[in-house]
Amino acid sequence: MLIALNKPYGMLSQFTPEPGSRWRTLAEIVAPAPLPSHVYPVGRLDADSEGLLLLSDERALVNRLLNPAHGHAREYYAQVENIPAPDALARLARGGIAIGAHRTLPCRAALPDPASPEITRIPPRDPPIRVRKNIPAAWLSLELAEGKNRQVRRMTAAVGHPTLRLIRVRLGALRLDALALAPGEWRELTPDEGARVFEM
Repeated sequence: MLIALNKPYGMLSQFTPEPGSRWRTLAEIVAPAPLPSHVYPVGRLDADSEGLLLLSDERALVNRLLNPAHGHAREYYAQVENIPAPDALARLARGGIAIGAHRTLPCRAALPDPASPEITRIPPRDPPIRVRKNIPAAWLSLELAEGKNRQVRRMTAAVGHPTLRLIRVRLGALRLDALALAPGEWRELTPDEGARVFEM
């Protein structure tokens, strides 16, 4: 079984609460029904991140998806402070940004058209992002083949564009918008949809 969930903001990628945490857990997902009790997340999204999260009860599938040797692509939309200039995009794409002892691999970084359906159809976040009157915000697309702890946020901050909102929109060739899941909704993937996760 392979499940896709559109994980909302403010939710941990786990079923068990963290002591003293203000964040909700996957146990609170109820649309279209509670998540099956025998599945577990494939990787994670931070509580303050949103978007495509897979869950499965197939250990071999989980291991394949999490193995860095496979380096499956993942795409994020990051809403960042200010509008990144070409040199900031080039620095992100070039890689080599320090995240602790790790240096990021090359990736794809681009500014999507703000009038494109991919951007205009993004639902508002609850709660909304902070708005600073004199500082514009822009959407940035980042496609990575790795997933270190808070990597996208640390990358954008390193080039002077702190992330205000982060959404994972694609794993492999499986796109969140093609699944038509509202935040907090899930469904089991068809075999064809599951195969798209492994396409580059």
